[in-house]
Amino acid sequence: MNTGKVDVLLGLQWGDEGKGKVVDVLTPRYDVVARFQGGPNAGHTLEFEGEKYVLRSIPSGIFQGGKVNIIGNGVVLAPDLFMSEAKDLEKSGHPLKERLRISKKAHLIMPTHRILDRAYEAAKGKNKVGTTGKGIGPTYTDKISRNGLRVGDILSDFDRKYAEHKERHMKMLAALGWTDFEGLEETERLWMEGIEYMKEFRFVDSEHEINHLLREGKNILCEGAQGTMLDVDFGSYPFVTSSNTVCAGACTGLGIGPNKVGNVYGIMKAYCTRVGAGPFPTELFDETGKKIRDLGHEYGAVTGRERRCGWIDLVQLKYSVMVDGVTELIMMKSDVLDTFSTIKACVAYELPDGTTTEDFPYEIDGVKPVYKELPGWQKDMTRCKSKDEFPQEFCDYVAFLEQFLETRIGIISVGPDREQTIVL
Repeated sequence: MNTGKVDVLLGLQWGDEGKGKVVDVLTPRYDVVARFQGGPNAGHTLEFEGEKYVLRSIPSGIFQGGKVNIIGNGVVLAPDLFMSEAKDLEKSGHPLKERLRISKKAHLIMPTHRILDRAYEAAKGKNKVGTTGKGIGPTYTDKISRNGLRVGDILSDFDRKYAEHKERHMKMLAALGWTDFEGLEETERLWMEGIEYMKEFRFVDSEHEINHLLREGKNILCEGAQGTMLDVDFGSYPFVTSSNTVCAGACTGLGIGPNKVGNVYGIMKAYCTRVGAGPFPTELFDETGKKIRDLGHEYGAVTGRERRCGWIDLVQLKYSVMVDGVTELIMMKSDVLDTFSTIKACVAYELPDGTTTEDFPYEIDGVKPVYKELPGWQKDMTRCKSKDEFPQEFCDYVAFLEQFLETRIGIISVGPDREQTIVL
């Protein structure tokens, strides 16, 4: 029997590539949008009709009428944060309860997970990972060590299960010598309110749900959070997130066989950014880096943290394209580079021993980028409505990237608005 395919949308760098906007541009083609990993540490900012929304746990297809939106089993969910996000959306007139389904197998982020997050970071001292402190890591740790609390647990004997999990966390915190529990009672009260609110939604076995929808021939878009370089296996470990952000994560985070994956859309910026700690070979510490940050408004959607900025890293991108099996690239924020007379692209790394490589190495701390310089276009691209209006130097930049990455660029964004998206 011929069933449908799922297309996967991923960030290819260190997150913040602009996935929210792209999902919003692509969703009209799909019947279903599903989130497959991550938690409320990643914000997808969508701007349209003069309104700005930041989605943390809810799939970005929620604004399209009549679409099914699924929070998959690979996601970790904080009931209090979910409630505030959902109520904001409901206030703006989006009927969430009929559009959103939540996997029973998704794990819950408890208030004590957030305290554990802070305690572990404090214990690391100068080796901090730079987590958002939202409790994501400790929740995935509980999941892997088979101690997790899941959405499906809400349906039976929940108070007892919650108390047991909390008691275990308190013992762990005592062992760490942690004494700061300020605000825990208030957080717990809101959290329990969030649990009651969640009961108004449909809890599903998302693996059955998705495969039924595929058999009905529905088009499904799987939406990842963060970026490939934050993947727990393939990212710049240990400065990574706690889940699989690569394409394979869509299979495990939703319960889909690999043979069901169709197109893999990889999103990248025309340059590169990173939030938090960890190596970043093309990072710029000069005026150029500051200029990119200011022009690109490079501040975190959830945390407001300044993003570190640098030139595009093609060694890293080629690696992401390979491990994700990317079939089409989407380039964001091209307009940020409009005023530069020269654009640089990293095409190889010089290793500490003096040799160079185009293969992304095990250790990237201490590598030096080898740059190719390209002429800038120095024209305002934000008004471009089609590729025919692109300056020649920009077309050359795109052609160079496609050749190096051996992958077609299918969509180019030239501004934050939904309209400023050019499909090639």
